[in-house]
Amino acid sequence: MGLSAEAIAEGLDAVAAHEPAIAAALARAGYPEPRLRETGYRTLLRTIVGQQVSVAAAASVWRKLEEALGPEMAPEVLLAAEFDALRACGLSRQKQGYARSLCELVVSGELDLASLPIDDEEAITQLTRIKGIGRWSAEIYLLFAEGRPDIWPAGDLAVQAGIGRILGLEDRPSEKAARELAEPWRPHRGAVAIFTWHCYNNPAL
Repeated sequence: MGLSAEAIAEGLDAVAAHEPAIAAALARAGYPEPRLRETGYRTLLRTIVGQQVSVAAAASVWRKLEEALGPEMAPEVLLAAEFDALRACGLSRQKQGYARSLCELVVSGELDLASLPIDDEEAITQLTRIKGIGRWSAEIYLLFAEGRPDIWPAGDLAVQAGIGRILGLEDRPSEKAARELAEPWRPHRGAVAIFTWHCYNNPAL
């Protein structure tokens, strides 16, 4: 269930010990709150539902899906649902394809969310087999749901902007630059990622 407040604090303290800019930002902005999600299929399905729509719209679709499929939203039940029934819940043709891809992988046992590979890159490779789940979505799942301590979603614009602000950079770093900047922060990059969201648009900085 994600990194605990204690784990985030320990990770940030370890990085701050040799990164003065992180230490200075931490002194001004304080420690971030944990970002926790449940592990498993429902969190990934919710990720698909939430793509490219507002939070309110995603919540509405989710409620309708729960009413139509039951609160557990078992993958077998979703696979058996008619196209029009899912469309009535607000799932477009494209998102139905993504949802079915997830359900098929889970039902067949090809994707075992209870025992993803320990290696982060291998786990990302497994998750991105799901249609509609790219690297960023996989990284967010591994960080928020599994609480993997060294996940660094460098493609996230808020992470890029946050780290640029913390380090006092003139421009927002690219994904490649953000990856390079974070190399010295291993194995605590997950805590720093959560801190960058905390610092993004933070008036204390």
